[in-house]
Amino acid sequence: MREGLWFSNRRRTHALLRGAAIMLEVGDEVYAAVIDLPPEVHIHDFSTAEGVVEQFSEQYSIGKYDEERRGMYESELFADNRFIHMGIDIGAPVYTSVKSFAEGKIYSFGINSADGDYGPTIIVQHLINGVDVWALYGHLSTESLANLIVGQGVESGQRIAWVGDEEENGGWPPHLHFQLSLVKPEGYDIPGVVSPEERLRARQIYPDPRIVLGPLY
Repeated sequence: MREGLWFSNRRRTHALLRGAAIMLEVGDEVYAAVIDLPPEVHIHDFSTAEGVVEQFSEQYSIGKYDEERRGMYESELFADNRFIHMGIDIGAPVYTSVKSFAEGKIYSFGINSADGDYGPTIIVQHLINGVDVWALYGHLSTESLANLIVGQGVESGQRIAWVGDEEENGGWPPHLHFQLSLVKPEGYDIPGVVSPEERLRARQIYPDPRIVLGPLY
């Protein structure tokens, strides 16, 4: 468990986003929480068989970035040995509000419908200190996509979606998958898990979301 001071509505961090030839200095920027969390949340360890079995058993919980999750991804979608998680998962009740961490604009949205995929997904484009950053919000409710327009602006802390239930979110217990990318996505998808061979490169182009979410664990 982590104490509630980590989960305020505003985030302050000193960090660098690093990509191939991209460097983004975040500095003292202050960001909004993407989900409002209670004072204590459960931190999952999906690197163990026991952790995989418990999948989001707590009402509010955190799933880690750059975590090896052998045995979790069993659908055909992950048949190419992809099991290293490149986002952060935030377990929360169905229809919990999901908010933009910063000012930006809707880049793309749609339904990734394969078994085990994101289900309803929104990608928001941000300009941070002159560098483009894309943020993916996955496993949403279908209702979240209603009335969205590519290019429409969003404010920091603005509700942009709701957590989806298992019947519509790709087949997962209710949670948000949040992921950053320094590379322009194709459509409304960013690989959320990668193979061991892809891991080093993935760390460069999909940086640790705690850069903007704060030290969740």
